[in-house]
Amino acid sequence: MIDYIKGSIAELNPAFAVIDNHGVGYMMNISLSTYDVLSRVGKEDTLLYVYEAIREDAHLLYGFANKKEREAFLLLISVSGVGPNIARMILSSMSVDEFSQAIASSNVAMFKSVKGVGGKTAQRIIVDLKDKIKLADDSLLHQTGQVTGESFDEALAALVMLGFSQQASQKVLKSLFSSHPGLTVEQAIKQALKMM
Repeated sequence: MIDYIKGSIAELNPAFAVIDNHGVGYMMNISLSTYDVLSRVGKEDTLLYVYEAIREDAHLLYGFANKKEREAFLLLISVSGVGPNIARMILSSMSVDEFSQAIASSNVAMFKSVKGVGGKTAQRIIVDLKDKIKLADDSLLHQTGQVTGESFDEALAALVMLGFSQQASQKVLKSLFSSHPGLTVEQAIKQALKMM
């Protein structure tokens, strides 16, 4: 499975981006949020996180400017009746933070305002993701402010791979990063292991 593709932007429009990686152009469907990020950064050394949709009739790539957006996308496509294109439309219509808040506050109207999402689908998204979004929400808090999102995410992933529960790991890391915002991933993991 492809985790990310790094290269230069060969083509960019609001629906897709083509990333040139050593002479191979990878066409990835993107959201407007990712388009906005890509249009502001340089064309060289661009990195997009990837989701591969492999079907009988097509092999599609979806690109995301950050892991948070990909997490939200994966949550959305786990809901019955929500395919990759509807998930992309939702993430084009709202930021990841707005998406999380809409789930947390059961804002059916916000989802219904997205083209292709009806009342039943909006309710299903909220019901199915209400419990799951809490975990994503916790890590979303670390994108801004004192806490560095990527360091937090990497440390969290490492602790989970070592066999610690996600909730316990998040709690310890939140405490560490709040009191020591400049921690490296390695320092965070070492200190967290002493606290687990």
